[in-house]
Amino acid sequence: MQQITAQALAEWLADSTRPAPVLLDVREGWEFKLCHIPGAVHIPMHEIPTRLNEIEDDVQTVVICHHGMRSMQVSLYLQRSGFNQVINLQGGVDAWAREVDPTMATY
Repeated sequence: MQQITAQALAEWLADSTRPAPVLLDVREGWEFKLCHIPGAVHIPMHEIPTRLNEIEDDVQTVVICHHGMRSMQVSLYLQRSGFNQVINLQGGVDAWAREVDPTMATY
């Protein structure tokens, strides 16, 4: 499974010469409401199996959670389901808040 750091993702999103990835946030609703990376699509982890048709399988997708463990599990599930361009955000939104956006709420 591919992994990406918060800083590397921030650089990717800022690079207009690269197609932006889909940001798939798999946290619970209350977590997403508290804070999220702008532009992220929210599908809670427990809904992924029933909502696979909402996830494009031909674009790079960065899976996001709080610390990177749930997103790693979802990334592995997506890969086993035939998604080939899945990337896990190491450290999740917590790393994003610490390394990229210190104004982001933390919990």
